[in-house]
Amino acid sequence: MKWTDISAIAETLYDKYPDVDPTTVRFVDLHNWVVGLPGFDDDRTRGGEKVLEAIQQAWIDEAR
Repeated sequence: MKWTDISAIAETLYDKYPDVDPTTVRFVDLHNWVVGLPGFDDDRTRGGEKVLEAIQQAWIDEAR
């Protein structure tokens, strides 16, 4: 998985953290959770605020 795989990341986070409300997750935590996902293989430093916002929104959409 790469940072550009927004939907796949959101789906994986939804499955891994089913009891977490994605609207309450801080970006620092979200970043750490993403880079710790199985199959994540991208540069840790590339996950900026814009990418994290997109992941968080996709996760919110997945949780609906």
